Amino acid sequence: MPKLISPLTDIQLRNAKPAEKSYKLSDGGGLYVEVMSNGGKFWRMKVRQANGKESRLTFGSYPDVTLASARAERGKVKQQQATGIDPAQSKRIEKLQKKTAAVNTFEVLAREWHANKAETWKPGTAKEAISRLENDVFQRIGNRPITEVDAPLMLDVLRQIEKRGAVDMAARVGAYCSAVFRFAIAKGIVKYNPIPDLRGALKPRAKGHHAAIGTDELPDFLAALAKAEAGMFLPTRIMLRLMLLVFVRTSELIETPWAEIDLENETWVIPWSRMKMGKKLLNPRKLDHHVHLPRQGWALLRELHRLTGHGVYLFPNRNDHERPASNGAILMALRRMGYQGRHTGHGFRSLAMGVIKARLGYRHEVVNRQLAHGSTDEYGEAYDREQFQEERKVMMQAYADYVDMVESGGNVIPVSFKRA
Repeated sequence: MPKLISPLTDIQLRNAKPAEKSYKLSDGGGLYVEVMSNGGKFWRMKVRQANGKESRLTFGSYPDVTLASARAERGKVKQQQATGIDPAQSKRIEKLQKKTAAVNTFEVLAREWHANKAETWKPGTAKEAISRLENDVFQRIGNRPITEVDAPLMLDVLRQIEKRGAVDMAARVGAYCSAVFRFAIAKGIVKYNPIPDLRGALKPRAKGHHAAIGTDELPDFLAALAKAEAGMFLPTRIMLRLMLLVFVRTSELIETPWAEIDLENETWVIPWSRMKMGKKLLNPRKLDHHVHLPRQGWALLRELHRLTGHGVYLFPNRNDHERPASNGAILMALRRMGYQGRHTGHGFRSLAMGVIKARLGYRHEVVNRQLAHGSTDEYGEAYDREQFQEERKVMMQAYADYVDMVESGGNVIPVSFKRA
C-alpha cells in the first residue's frame, strides 16, 4: 500500500529552514520542494519517461512559483502523461520554442522582410517603409517576440499614430505590419496575422482622393496664396504657383532636374521612367510625358533658373543640394496658408480638372492626357501623340489665363463645351 503523504501548506513552506544538506518536502503525486543548504527552495517533480527511465522536472523557485501554481503544473504533466505525451520531451520543446521566440522579435522579422522587399521597390519607398517602422513600431514592440504581438497590442501601436492626426499614416503602417506577419507565417514562425482583426477598430481613412478644394473655392485660395507669399521663400512660392498652373504629380515637379527643361525652346519632357506608370515593375508604360506650360509657367521657370539653375534640381534640398526638396514642402506651405486637410499637392490636379472641364468646357480625355493618366481605349496612346499635344497647349494657356482673371477679381463666365 503506497505511503500517504499529507499535502504541503504555505506555512510549512515559509517556515522550512535550510540544513547542512538539502532535503525534500513532498506534496504528493511526484511534486516536492527541495530546500537547499543556502536557503533556496525549488519545485521539482519526478516523472517516468516513455522508455521507463525516471527524470526530474523543475518548475521554478518558491515563493516566485506559488504552491497553487506548482500544483497546476503537476496537473498539466499528469494530463500529458494520460494522453501519451512525454513531459520531459515537452518541456525541452517548450524551452526551445521560448529561445526561438526570443530571437525572432518583431524587429528582426520586420527588417528581414524589408530587406527581402527593398530590391523590388524604389529607394525612396524602401527608405520610407523602414523609417516608419523604426519611428512608430520598433520603439514600442520591436524587442518583443513576434509570437507575443497580438491584436490588442497592435491596436495600441496604431492608435498612437492616430492620436497625432495621421490617420492615413496609421493605415499605411498597419499595412507594413500586416506584410511582416505574412512573412513570418510563410517562415513558419507564427500562425496568425492580427492586423485584419483591427478592421473597424481604427479610424477610417478619408474616402475618395487626396483633399482638394472645389472650383468655387479658387478665388479664396488665390487670395490666401497672395497673402501668404510674402512670408515664403521664393522657390517655395514658385513651387506652389507651378503646381497650380501645371498640376503634374508632386514628385514629378519636385524631383525634376534642370536637364529636362529647355528654356530656349520652351519644352519640358519627363522621361517615362520618372512617371508613375513608368515605375511599375510589371508592364511599365514607356511613354514620355510632354508638360505643356503656359507663358506664365515659363516666366516662373526663368525666375527660378536664376536661383537654382546652377545646380541639379529645380528645387534642391536646403541641406543637400545634390538631392531634391522634400515632398512635404508643399504640404507645409499649404498648412501655413490654413489649408491643412483641405487641399494637398495632389489636390491641384483635381482642382485643374474641375476648372478646365466645368469652367472652360474642355473634354475629359484631353485633360486626362495632360494629367498623364493612361488611355482606356485600344488606340488611345497613339491618338494622344498625334492630336492632343497641340490641343493641350491651347488648353493650358486658357487655364492659366482663367486663373489670372480669377485672381484679379474679373467676372469669369463659363464657356460652352468644346467638342472639337
